Amino acid sequence: MGTGVLGDLSSAVDRLVEAEPATLSDREAVVALHRELERLAAVTTRAVAAFDAAGDWGDDAASAASWLAHQCRMASATARAQVRLGQVLRHLPVTEAAWLAGEVGEAQAGLLARSRTPRREVAMARDEELLVGQATRLRFRTFAKVLAYGRWRADPDGAEDESAGRRERRRVHLSQSFEDVWFLEGTLDPLSGEIVARELRRLEEELFNADWAEAKARVGDGVRPSDLTRSPAQRRADALVEMATRSATAPAGGRRPAPLFSVLVGYETFAGMLCELAGGTMLTPGSLLPWLDRAWVERVVFDGPSRVIDVGVRQRLFSGATRRAVELRDRECFTPSCDVPAEHCEIDHVQPWAEGGLTTQANGRPACAFHHRRRRT
Repeated sequence: MGTGVLGDLSSAVDRLVEAEPATLSDREAVVALHRELERLAAVTTRAVAAFDAAGDWGDDAASAASWLAHQCRMASATARAQVRLGQVLRHLPVTEAAWLAGEVGEAQAGLLARSRTPRREVAMARDEELLVGQATRLRFRTFAKVLAYGRWRADPDGAEDESAGRRERRRVHLSQSFEDVWFLEGTLDPLSGEIVARELRRLEEELFNADWAEAKARVGDGVRPSDLTRSPAQRRADALVEMATRSATAPAGGRRPAPLFSVLVGYETFAGMLCELAGGTMLTPGSLLPWLDRAWVERVVFDGPSRVIDVGVRQRLFSGATRRAVELRDRECFTPSCDVPAEHCEIDHVQPWAEGGLTTQANGRPACAFHHRRRRT
């Protein structure tokens, strides 16, 4: 490998390779390994940027990216992305320093770099330290949403253009192989994807309930997921076919279902506040305009004289307005490491019902199926 700092690095990695896996398998070791891996990725990207600036790739390659792809056997797209990231990080010193320290990863650095467009340069220079601070504290999904709102506030027109671009890139390909098997691949914008995913989940749940009932009748009350005749992927495939079947049988002038998706907005949304799908995907106000003439508006106020009223205090399960209020308040499963949207969760009692807990907003929280079962066992 050579001498000097790269030789030291090679020797250190050799020691890690030779170490027993059990000595590196505890939580602290796994976190430390990922932190050092990100630091090394940051150093590599910085070196690639310097290599690109120096133009020292010779006459046998058209660019630093093409030389890198050939010499390191990388995908050309990966090489180009690394060069671009290194170029942009020259203008984002706080981001680069945080990545070099292992406080953020390549994913966060990449998001910040892509957010530095010509129209947002001034805003990024002003807000970079704040945004990097958020990246060091928040889960990646939450940080991505915070950054999306930041891009919207800094450049509303640019955010709307990007949203329109996502819509324009929609596509679906369905092709048949020589063995008569069909291949499905495509891209949908956030709203279109939410419509399709919502209906697919609904039909998949119908099929799951049918599978569970069949398995229970076959093996008894001790039924387990492994007893079901279809895998989740197979149920999704069958649900997609069911969507097409129901579409073909629906009357042409029939009533269209509502809602197709749920969007949370603040009263100042069109001035730049809250605007996102119930699952957490940030939207631009302009992307909602085609739907406004069909929108159902549900007013929810959490403070003041119009706050949501608790209902069903004496009932066992959360439903109606009480369930909806908890969903809108908490948005995700209550476990910090889980980001399952609240609408796909059970509403769990903080103080268990069996111990006198009431079915109220204050005593409710979303719990995904896994964490709900885990708490009950």
